[in-house]
Amino acid sequence: MDKDYTGRGIGSAAVAFAIDEARDELGLHRLQAATLQHNTASQKILRRSGFTEIGTAPAYLNIAGGWQDHVLYQRILY
Repeated sequence: MDKDYTGRGIGSAAVAFAIDEARDELGLHRLQAATLQHNTASQKILRRSGFTEIGTAPAYLNIAGGWQDHVLYQRILY
């Protein structure tokens, strides 16, 4: 999310919507999310939404010309 829109609850609402859709419409059992290691705002949203940290994925995605490590989270839906 663009920094101009942080702190408005948009990220939290998007995660809540994704959880509801994954569980109620798609019947999924588990969701996984990943954030850059320094992205504490997104990590906070995930933790508040019931996600738990499950580890680190080295060189997970190529962002801005380099392979970046990510923190992995999961939420068991039922």
